Amino acid sequence: MHELIGGAGDLGWAALKALLMFAITVVGLRIAERRTLAQLSAFDFAVAVAVGALIARTATSTTTSFATGSVVLVTLLAAHRLVTESRRRRWIGRLVDSPPRVLVASGRLDPHGLARAGLTPDDVFALLREHGVVDVTDVQFLLYEARGAVTLVRVGEPIGPTLNSGLRAAGYDPVSAGERNFGQ
Repeated sequence: MHELIGGAGDLGWAALKALLMFAITVVGLRIAERRTLAQLSAFDFAVAVAVGALIARTATSTTTSFATGSVVLVTLLAAHRLVTESRRRRWIGRLVDSPPRVLVASGRLDPHGLARAGLTPDDVFALLREHGVVDVTDVQFLLYEARGAVTLVRVGEPIGPTLNSGLRAAGYDPVSAGERNFGQ
């Protein structure tokens, strides 16, 4: 029976530690603001997984104290906040965030962009169908953004400064209209 429920006293301490770790996490996530939960980047995901594992380990371990778990949790959340703020420096942002990838240009799939994004042609066709596109030749550009969203520009739609910025970040020269010019 001990293997199923452990010591009765351990259950109460596990529940208390779990509630306290949860409270610290809620406060920490509130301080960290929305980036921690919405539109997870790779480093956001890494922190989220680490926080979940830490809460579980602290709550259920008889060798990890609440104080130790709390210090590690606060350290992780502070490091996350520091990286989030540091991303404003361009070179740090390039280290942390993936650039956009051009998946379709001038109605043609770009195999290099697909490979860099880890997508197949069938994945792109599914994305196009989700956006009501019936033929890839109707697409001027399809960009795969850093957090997995896509930007779709149909043939004939204007290309403004925002799209030009994304194309340049993807290694595409927007000035060379119609010709493949991917730098990555």
